[in-house]
Amino acid sequence: MAKKPKVALARGKRKEAIARASVKSGKGRITINGRDWKVYFPDPHFQLYLQDILDIIGKKLNKVDITINVKGGGPVGQLQAVRTAIARGVVEYFGDESLEQQFDQYDKFVLTEDSRRVEPKKDRQKKARAKYQKSYR
Repeated sequence: MAKKPKVALARGKRKEAIARASVKSGKGRITINGRDWKVYFPDPHFQLYLQDILDIIGKKLNKVDITINVKGGGPVGQLQAVRTAIARGVVEYFGDESLEQQFDQYDKFVLTEDSRRVEPKKDRQKKARAKYQKSYR
């Protein structure tokens, strides 16, 4: 019976964006929704934001292929969700505690999800907190 290849699955969330990453042995390719990550995020600021995480991973990145499916939210939320999914997936794949500590030192929100969500609108109000003005008194 053939040995099953090792695959690590990870998830990252930010606001309404959800990214699911699968990390398996390969040649260092990173694809997001079937496209190269630099094509998916053409903005140089976005690329720098993601490149910081890839720099922390270092040479280990050349040993794995990362495939990410992301949906929902806007471009920034998707970028932050992808970033979390990559970091979690690589840590799980390699099982390296020092890598986890490096991510924590760089930014504690790389591995932990941001729990903040949009507050729902209340009944008989304009928005979540804004009240209608009174014209009397």
